[in-house]
Amino acid sequence: MPTYNKLVRDKIPDIIQVLGKSYNTRTLSHPEYTIALKNKLKEEVNEYLQAEHLKDQGEELADILEVVYALSAAQHMSADELDEIRRIKAQQRGRFEERVLLIDVQE
Repeated sequence: MPTYNKLVRDKIPDIIQVLGKSYNTRTLSHPEYTIALKNKLKEEVNEYLQAEHLKDQGEELADILEVVYALSAAQHMSADELDEIRRIKAQQRGRFEERVLLIDVQE
């Protein structure tokens, strides 16, 4: 029996049950949940970096967003509040659209 000990999406236990398999789960405490989300973010970023096809990359980016939204909710911040912070930073510092690579800064 494989052991996972990782955070999974809410419907995964239902999917496992439909497949006729049994499983064990537990509900994480808030501090454990935050740590698990951070680990999940690392996992999803690594999966994105390893994905070779655009479809797979898109799915991994969607997974990353889902984890980011869950992290913001765990910190009592709505997706709208997070997006507002993103908009303000974009307005103040720009985005990444112009593909600028900073080489060095002279003092």
